[in-house]
Amino acid sequence: MDFPIFHLDGMGNRMLIAIIAIIHVMINHPLAVGIYPLITLLEWRGKKQNNEELDQFAKRITFVVFLITTSLGALTGVGIWLSTSLVAPFAIGSLIRVFFWGWFAEWLVFITEVILILIYYMTWDRWKEGRAKSWHIGVGVTLSIMSWATMAIIVAILGFMMSIGAWKEGSSLLTAVFNPIYLPQLAFRTTLALATAGLFTWFLIGLIPKSQQELRLQMTRLVSGWTLFWLPFWGLASWWYMSVVPEAMKGLIPLGMMTQKFITWQHAMLWASVGVISFIAVVAAAGLFKPKWVPRVALLAPFFLGIALLGHFERVREFIRKPYVIAGFMYSNGVRVDEVEFYRQNGILPYSTYSSVTKVTDDNKLVAGKDLFVISCSRCHTTAGMNGIDAKLTKLYGEQWDEAQMTAFVRGMHLSHPYMPPFPGTEQEAAALVAYLVDLHENPAVIEGAQEVGIPHPIGVAKPDQPTGRLDDGNVAAALPEILKQAERTLD
Repeated sequence: MDFPIFHLDGMGNRMLIAIIAIIHVMINHPLAVGIYPLITLLEWRGKKQNNEELDQFAKRITFVVFLITTSLGALTGVGIWLSTSLVAPFAIGSLIRVFFWGWFAEWLVFITEVILILIYYMTWDRWKEGRAKSWHIGVGVTLSIMSWATMAIIVAILGFMMSIGAWKEGSSLLTAVFNPIYLPQLAFRTTLALATAGLFTWFLIGLIPKSQQELRLQMTRLVSGWTLFWLPFWGLASWWYMSVVPEAMKGLIPLGMMTQKFITWQHAMLWASVGVISFIAVVAAAGLFKPKWVPRVALLAPFFLGIALLGHFERVREFIRKPYVIAGFMYSNGVRVDEVEFYRQNGILPYSTYSSVTKVTDDNKLVAGKDLFVISCSRCHTTAGMNGIDAKLTKLYGEQWDEAQMTAFVRGMHLSHPYMPPFPGTEQEAAALVAYLVDLHENPAVIEGAQEVGIPHPIGVAKPDQPTGRLDDGNVAAALPEILKQAERTLD
């Protein structure tokens, strides 16, 4: 608990990350990874058939992909780093220590990929004939490999966050990379990216004007064959991926699919997903064998349906990892698994650098309770916004809250709610948290994060003569050594 706490009390921290990450995945999978092999295949076929119209359509697809991936795709990629570093610096710090060289390699691959994209598009009309065209197709093949390699590295980190495997025993980069989830998830995401690339290309085909009817039919047949080819492999990869998901996480899938309020709708959601996939398969089969039968709307709709499923999958994947941010190693509130028992016996406030108090007393009970909420609960909960704690407790207890009963619940909530981490504090701290929540229920208030109110002066550092006790340019240098020591202890 050695970082100032960023908090959004309206939309919530997790929603900030979810919006950015899901948009990024929606762009990354079909466009940054899956579509370059398809574009390269279309270019190769255009060369083989001496079909200039097909070649130029492949170029137009590349232009659209280039614009989207280097603008919104790049922005959301950086946005994931920024948002996760703000909300969960403890988790990002731990992952960097494990995957430093992996991320370094990914950065080199990404830079190479960007350079190749520029070369691939900018030389399209220059390298048109003979050996030059073959070289250009070779650039497309290399770009396809590099774009997949970027995902292959990142998927290792995502898999590690779901299951660390034998890493605790070996603590090496290789044991972290080849975690039990890695290869199945990589197969799943690879085939998903290739299939959804076909859906995006269908969407572009649907925009071809009627004056180019022959091109539309030809492209529909080609891309439908591509999509239909990858769907069975995606199905097999999905089964493989599901088979290695830990049982505890599988138990949370129904809740992750539809939230607590609509959990009884899980079967309807499952059948809706099956319906969408079946519809895509039917369109692909019709497009391959009878492209004239496929109306324009049938080419446009699958892309939006597929993207919706992809976004929902990401929501479920993130949810079933709870109560962990790194499975078996660190809880979602930043407390390591091996630290919980210590905090439950000795308290977390004395070891929280930016807490206002170190010990609960009758005089500071509400202040301590607020600090405990921010430290232990605010990564997932707000006061009255998204996933608001007041609404959750009102649904559980009604309008009359019993503090003793609530304190007992807080101490054991992880037993009845497996997606909740254990409360990392003493019974006295749990009582202070409950007292604050009761006061919050009676006197609603918004919690402002460090980004709004400033950074509290760290405990253990002598305060200069300042009425606010906040760090500013005048005293940050004096506090920096202690801040760095605290951060180093967190990352070790």
